[in-house]
Amino acid sequence: QVDVAAMVRLFGYVDVTDTGFIVAVLSIAFNPLFWNVVARWEHKTRALSQVFGSPHAACYCLGTVILVLNCVRSHCFTEAMKSQPKLEGWDYHWTYYSGLAISAVGTLFVISSFLALGFTGTFLGDYFGILMEEKVTSFPFSVLDNPMYWGSTAIYLGWSLMHASPAGLLLTAVVAISYTIAVLYEG
Repeated sequence: QVDVAAMVRLFGYVDVTDTGFIVAVLSIAFNPLFWNVVARWEHKTRALSQVFGSPHAACYCLGTVILVLNCVRSHCFTEAMKSQPKLEGWDYHWTYYSGLAISAVGTLFVISSFLALGFTGTFLGDYFGILMEEKVTSFPFSVLDNPMYWGSTAIYLGWSLMHASPAGLLLTAVVAISYTIAVLYEG
């Protein structure tokens, strides 16, 4: 049997009807949906490449939009956490430093993924016809599939622990679910 008491207690701290929380959920779900739809549309039509004059310019533009949307998502996530109560039992140094360590590992995965793939490799260049010479198998891809997604999820998990935020933990679950769906869609 599963003991649901901890989950019930966690949900007691989260107001899922709060406008900020809803906006955070929507921004989390929107991002991978947006970039996958736009990338597939570009792959089929080459419309962005035509508008921007080259696949590289179009890819850099889409990458910039994705970065801005990620900043908006992170802001919404943070604001939703700040507007909801903390879990008093977690508001200790050990939780903060555990969260900091998890965020650091996530940041390592995100940055090393970006360095291994480059800008166009990170931001869907293959949909623009910008292909890498060979598949990247070096770190972090040697230890984890989709390290950019799971590194980003770890950053949000760490951030939630650092703030002792049940709302942040629930939003992190939304991030993980969104990325799981994106991986299935992209695969």
